[in-house]
Amino acid sequence: MKKTTSSFSKLGMLITLGIVYGDIGTSPLYVMNAIINDAGKMKEAVPEYIIGSISLIFWTLMLITTIKYICIAMKADNHSEGGIFALFALVRSKKWLIIPALIGGSALLADGTLTPAVTVTSAMEGLKGQSLGNFTMSNDQSVILIMVTVILLTIFVIQKFGTDRIGKSFGPIMLIWFSFIGIMGLINITSDWTVLRALSPIYAIKILTSPVNHVGIFILGSVFLATTGAEALYSDMGQVGKYNIYATWPFVYTMLMLNYLGQGAWVMSHYLDKQYMNLNTINPFYEMLPGQTKIFAILIATMAAIIASQALITGSYTLVEEAIGLKILPRLRVKFPGDSKSQLYIGSVNWLLCLVTLGIVWSFRTSEHMEAAYGLAITLTMLMTTILLHQFIIMKKHPIAATIFVSFFFTLETLFFISSLVKFVHGGYITVIITTIILMIMVVWYFGNKRRDMYLDESQSVSLLNYIPQLEKLSNDERVPLYATNLVFLNRIGSDYSIKRSIIYSILDQEPKRAKVYWFITVNQTDKPYECNYNVDMMDTRNVVNVQLNLGFKKSQHVNIYIRQIVNGLMTDHVIDSQTPDYSMMPDRRVGSFKFVILNEQFQDLGAQEHMNSWDRYLIGGRILLQNLTLSPAMWYGLEFSDVTEEKVPLFLGSHIDHYLVKKQVRNIKK
Repeated sequence: MKKTTSSFSKLGMLITLGIVYGDIGTSPLYVMNAIINDAGKMKEAVPEYIIGSISLIFWTLMLITTIKYICIAMKADNHSEGGIFALFALVRSKKWLIIPALIGGSALLADGTLTPAVTVTSAMEGLKGQSLGNFTMSNDQSVILIMVTVILLTIFVIQKFGTDRIGKSFGPIMLIWFSFIGIMGLINITSDWTVLRALSPIYAIKILTSPVNHVGIFILGSVFLATTGAEALYSDMGQVGKYNIYATWPFVYTMLMLNYLGQGAWVMSHYLDKQYMNLNTINPFYEMLPGQTKIFAILIATMAAIIASQALITGSYTLVEEAIGLKILPRLRVKFPGDSKSQLYIGSVNWLLCLVTLGIVWSFRTSEHMEAAYGLAITLTMLMTTILLHQFIIMKKHPIAATIFVSFFFTLETLFFISSLVKFVHGGYITVIITTIILMIMVVWYFGNKRRDMYLDESQSVSLLNYIPQLEKLSNDERVPLYATNLVFLNRIGSDYSIKRSIIYSILDQEPKRAKVYWFITVNQTDKPYECNYNVDMMDTRNVVNVQLNLGFKKSQHVNIYIRQIVNGLMTDHVIDSQTPDYSMMPDRRVGSFKFVILNEQFQDLGAQEHMNSWDRYLIGGRILLQNLTLSPAMWYGLEFSDVTEEKVPLFLGSHIDHYLVKKQVRNIKK
């Protein structure tokens, strides 16, 4: 499937419409509503105000979505993969860039909880007061919320079964959606052709300081809603291929602008009508439609909203999986319910998203209130992406272009961020709280790993080479019972053969573990998404093996899949001795038994660790706590059906001298 969707073709373009544009494609459902709400009442949405607002929408989509993301960001692909973490993997030679990556990633995950709530609620609110035969829909918002809840629950429930078959229909549905909104917009433009003046940037600049704009620069907070799907567009590049996005965006952009212009023309023609003029909440998207098309519009809008929600949910899975691969988030169980690597499911993420999304729906109740909270976090993500892209352009040896890029887009997005801050008191604090919680988890896990490794490197590492003679002697000592044919340790071995002291202690000191072959496997996450290779260092032995397994950040971590292939390959090359067992139901079996030993580090009382400051103690302790709350190493490495021994060891092995301990007296020594 991945090959089909990412190849440039008519089918690829159709699938791209269904996968990439759900978020940005449903923005006409609520953007103009938010802009009219900024005006105060419908009668204050005068032509100058509407033309200026639509001009801001047009140029925002042009500058941020088209130029920044379509033309620039998509050139920063990590082996065809996009998104803020894939971009960070490209530029992480600069260590400080982890900060914008963590902030941007956490904000993107937080803002994703609002998209399903806003889009589905906006679509369903069009049902209010609609008649179907003798049945008239209630105007009660609680009825709408119940329907929204049922739809969202259904979306989240079906995730674990895979959405491959449903996804194939997304493209045609979105093609109908975009064609419909474009045609409806064009029909309404004919009622007031002067709305086309909005294509000039002059009106966009003028409206920011015009007296008819009562909110001033803060109108950008509502305008920004039109481009919130740009970051998701970049993240989905790996699923559909950049050339399919290049080919479909002009069509999508045209249909979106036709609809915005059509909504604007309708408002300009009706803003003084008695039935509308005193309303402060009105949705021009539905109001401009002929009566006989409204039911169809609601149905197709609901399907488009479901597709947008689906895209954000699966996008969150992808983002979390990439973060796990880069050791930014703790290990979580990842399943692949479909036939494609891109079809993945993370249960814990799914139900957390569900809980938060439904909480937002019932807390804010109306799309108008949700819009007030929407977009704040995504402006932060875009700012962080700009910083990372600046470094990427520098890496491409274009320092002047990098300076121009960051100066322009950082300034522009800072304006959007400032204008969105007004949303904080109206609900934006929700996304800020969620962002902060996710960011704290990322910081504790990432920097907890770094600080732990620093202390281990300083005091808890030994050279494996120094223990090779003992390991070879133990392997051949038949007085010691055979513990396993192949004894496998999944721990990092440094380029200087440094290894955790606790591993050697486990083999030699606790109870000598004799094995025919000792395997020390290091799993390295690489910057290439689907890389899969390994290096073997026998260290001048036939039974002590150092394996460096290099797996891309989107590759399965199930070590048992690879280890048997590696063993068979080494036997074929006569690097290690044959292990043909004496008894087996498989006559051609050459590989003996495996036992995996995983050391579960526990955080002992560090009161005596005077060399550790309180910040490091918090980070390392928090990291161990998260490790105990999330997926165990055995489950992560796919060893749940293998022979695994888990040994609890102190994080810091060895005794610590307490300088306050004083010898008082020694009595009755036998001579």
